[in-house]
Amino acid sequence: MNPIFGTPALVVLARFLVTCPFWISGVAKSIHFDLAVSEMARFGLEPAILFNLATIAVQLGGSAMLVSGRFVWCGTATLVLFTSLTIPLVHHFWSIAEEPFRTIAFHTASEHVGLIGGLIAAAALSSPRAGAAPARRKDRAHSSGNDLQERITLDRDVQARDGRKNVPSDGNYFWF
Repeated sequence: MNPIFGTPALVVLARFLVTCPFWISGVAKSIHFDLAVSEMARFGLEPAILFNLATIAVQLGGSAMLVSGRFVWCGTATLVLFTSLTIPLVHHFWSIAEEPFRTIAFHTASEHVGLIGGLIAAAALSSPRAGAAPARRKDRAHSSGNDLQERITLDRDVQARDGRKNVPSDGNYFWF
């Protein structure tokens, strides 16, 4: 992985940016609660107050989990499910006859699909395995003195991790 893209600050910034639509919407729905409730009712989501509260909790809670780096997959799954559900519930362009509303709903639904991909990518890149450096042998200064056995163990672990078969497990390893 490129060292620039692996810096902690850039990773947090990327996770914040991909969740910006949820932060903005969640805060706006909190500040303008009555307007958000009427929006829920307009889309037929009743009881509108509960749907608005749930939307705020999902948007802000899922975003916080993703940005904080704690429960990343839970936050991502929550936001992906929420975003996926908005397409058939709110942005159902296939059933809208009037233009330009049909086109607007189509573009919004398409953007939602891209956002879902971005959320999944952000979560995948946040995985401890993503871009992990290969295992390294202990520094000689901290060596136990049994360098050959350490090399054997390290090589066996690396081969096992890489899925190679016939790795000796008893330390009887010949260097050719």
